[in-house]
Amino acid sequence: MSVDRTCSTRFDIALLYIARGVRGLGDGFAIILLPAYLSAIGFSPGQIGVILSASLLGTALLTLAVGFIAPRHDLRNFMLGGALLMASTGLAFPSVDVLAAIAIVAFIGTINPSTGDLGVLVPLEHAMLAQGAPDDERTRTFARYSLIGALSMATGSLLAAAPDFMMSAARVGEVTAFRMMFYVYAALGLVCAALYWRLPHARMQERRPSAPLGPSRRVVYKLAALFSLDAFAGGFVVQSLLALWLFERFDMSLTAASVFFFWTSLLSAFSYPVAAWLSSRFGLINTMVFTHVPSSLFLILAAFSPNLPLALGLLLVRAALSQMDVPTRTSYVMAVVTPPERTAAASVTAVPRSLASSLSPALAGAMLATSFSGLPLVICGVLQIGYDMGLLFSFRNVKPPEEKKARKAVPAK
Repeated sequence: MSVDRTCSTRFDIALLYIARGVRGLGDGFAIILLPAYLSAIGFSPGQIGVILSASLLGTALLTLAVGFIAPRHDLRNFMLGGALLMASTGLAFPSVDVLAAIAIVAFIGTINPSTGDLGVLVPLEHAMLAQGAPDDERTRTFARYSLIGALSMATGSLLAAAPDFMMSAARVGEVTAFRMMFYVYAALGLVCAALYWRLPHARMQERRPSAPLGPSRRVVYKLAALFSLDAFAGGFVVQSLLALWLFERFDMSLTAASVFFFWTSLLSAFSYPVAAWLSSRFGLINTMVFTHVPSSLFLILAAFSPNLPLALGLLLVRAALSQMDVPTRTSYVMAVVTPPERTAAASVTAVPRSLASSLSPALAGAMLATSFSGLPLVICGVLQIGYDMGLLFSFRNVKPPEEKKARKAVPAK
């Protein structure tokens, strides 16, 4: 492995953390406002589901391309390109109102209807962070990264109430208010570009390898298959669709939704350091599985809730548990592959997740129009429990370096 200048200084890592926060701020309001905006300009739940599927599919293909090309080129340049794409997305969405055109913008753009752990910039940031983190600090580094992302998304969720304020205080039309928020999203993309500009020039591989993945190929592909099942399940309740379900099922207001998603993001944020603490004691795989299963059960129960307060309570408990696998999953992937494979591994494990999750929003959108609109929540919960069991039985004996060291340190009885 060769790095022109490794991302090993605290300043470089801080820049990545700040950029993650800026992106999270934009994602926090964009994923709530997107379905509301599409409804306001006349699209049905089924059409909105198709647009969200196009967004996830485009994210997957672009992430795949970047993951295989980036290791041989300057990572900073790719990150700058991603930030400029974010700015372009914010400018393009308010400019089109035809289904085909919006689907194309969603396909090419960066507004992701999930909670932010997918996207073209994610594997690049992961690879650069991993370079500056020793084995015993890696999980905590990614936990802090995830914590910053979730806190910024929580703040961004509150900004989703801004259109209501604009309409009441400034007498701005509903659609105009939504479009103004997309321009804010574009401005945040430019801020990210300014931050990435300060990062070092970094190249993960000096020479062109015979393949981006080498000795870890089998492990990575197996993880990718399991992660794709998890993502296919999660696609039924990506945050934009969950917001749409609350709008349709309980007639929830945009302001109330922004407050609710603020608290879900906040709970998710504080679960990340807890996940790092648990993983240091019980292992990465155990932490991923035994926090994820209860969250799926609470999601299933929420689908049958007869009223809004009960549904929100169950979803809040789910939010406190469901994202603990995010930093642990990232840390695990980075741990079980060799350093030159990290960018490709991050991409190969992320892309099937995006591809799989791109299939389900269209299905979920159609299900929301049925007599039992909670069906997507039930399907998601059941499939994710199946994923957790598969992960546990397939990888419980594949340990990252720090867990191997801890095992060797325990004296034999």
